[in-house]
Amino acid sequence: MTTSPLSLQEFMLENQFAELPAHFYTHLAASPIDKPYLVAASTEVAAQLNLDQASLNSPEFLNYFSGNQLIPGSKPLAAVYSGHQFGVWAGQLGDGRALLLGGTSHAEQHLEIQLKGAGMTPYSRMGDGRAVLRSSIREFLCSEAMAALNIPTSRALCVIGSDQMVFRETPETSAVVARVAPSFVRFGSFEHWYYNDRMDDLRLLADYVIALSYPELQTENNPYQALLATVTTRTATLMAQWQAVGFMHGVMNTDNMSIIGQTLDYGPFGFMEAYDEKHICNHTDQQGRYSYRMQPAIGNWNCQALAQALSPVIGSVDDTNAALSHYPAVYRKKWTELMHQKFGLKTDQEGDLDLFAGFFTLLQSNHADFTLSFRHLSKLSNQKSTKDELLRDLFLDRDGLDLWLLDYRARLGMEQSDDKTRQASMLSVNPKFVLRNYLAQVAIEKAQKKDFSETRKLLSILKNPYDEQEEHEDYAELPPDWARHLEVSCSS
Repeated sequence: MTTSPLSLQEFMLENQFAELPAHFYTHLAASPIDKPYLVAASTEVAAQLNLDQASLNSPEFLNYFSGNQLIPGSKPLAAVYSGHQFGVWAGQLGDGRALLLGGTSHAEQHLEIQLKGAGMTPYSRMGDGRAVLRSSIREFLCSEAMAALNIPTSRALCVIGSDQMVFRETPETSAVVARVAPSFVRFGSFEHWYYNDRMDDLRLLADYVIALSYPELQTENNPYQALLATVTTRTATLMAQWQAVGFMHGVMNTDNMSIIGQTLDYGPFGFMEAYDEKHICNHTDQQGRYSYRMQPAIGNWNCQALAQALSPVIGSVDDTNAALSHYPAVYRKKWTELMHQKFGLKTDQEGDLDLFAGFFTLLQSNHADFTLSFRHLSKLSNQKSTKDELLRDLFLDRDGLDLWLLDYRARLGMEQSDDKTRQASMLSVNPKFVLRNYLAQVAIEKAQKKDFSETRKLLSILKNPYDEQEEHEDYAELPPDWARHLEVSCSS
């Protein structure tokens, strides 16, 4: 196996999804875009693909990853799937603006490449199949930011722009994002065959997913039950990870849920700023179905939808329910583990959950900034000191915070916490930098003027979210007043 990076001339793909029967997808080429140019690229993702980084600046790279030229071995296709959208069965959906090119394996990892914004497909549902520069930059930056936060996610190799115009609320320039993931199969992929009463195809898809993504399950007594149990566990774990960093997906439809438990399909996402558990990051979500506090429950609901789809191949209601039943316990265990890390506690003691709840109550009543509150908490000493002031400045109710800090420090004393060790541990899990909406907006507005320096700078900062990076202190500050009016919706 080749270990040295490949040039573009050596780079090849193989589309394993294309080996499924033809009714699982539609083969079609990408629609060319005019005069593609590089907005930004991730050298980390290039390395994962074993792609020579020098290739990122070549004309061939622009043509390959804009869809203007076919990568050797690729078989571009748009996959069909269905799904529940905002809790309502939406029927057939599918890749309306994305093409799966194929995959490659390196260092015992299989990765597939999908071009988002590559043009119309049979599943475009009256859309133009394009992505706008605005949403493409947001997805690129957030994919890489989430990876740096150690949260399972699809990645983004690059954003390639074009002056070609598309119309949303207003005319905008278009772009293509090269997305990378071990699999792009969704919960809705299984729902499609279940609701069309195509049980042979349902089983075929399950066998494909197990062989590609969960080969260890092939020897289980009931591989399909084991598949549901594993996906349920991964999804519950992912929801706890989202909650722990204040990430909100915004559109948790079953067609946006990854069968391998990764964060998938970045649209109207957001990171919590002024804490409000009812916060809705998606302006389209008028009912708040996908608000921050609802995400864990919706993750469970989506797993139930997947369970319904898989039940015919699992074989019995009891076996299906058994695989699904672990979700609440897995979520609670992972969330509790992450909270102990965020609060710098090494042991699990009675009263810890009440202590955590007390801090979140203060966050809620003061609308204190989520990320900065935990970051400043990480720097406190076991004894009251001037370090308290940065945290206290985020809260209007300083007396209430001071009372909570007395309890918190008493809890630290129970395990004889060492300041230096605890602070280092907390700083390694409480990020200083997240992709705040206003930071993305500044980068987008510059990019729309062909200045991509801010997008690339922001990528560099977000790759190291736990480092102090004192030279970039302003990227960790509270959002400016104008940022309060930013809205993000599904129309990208």
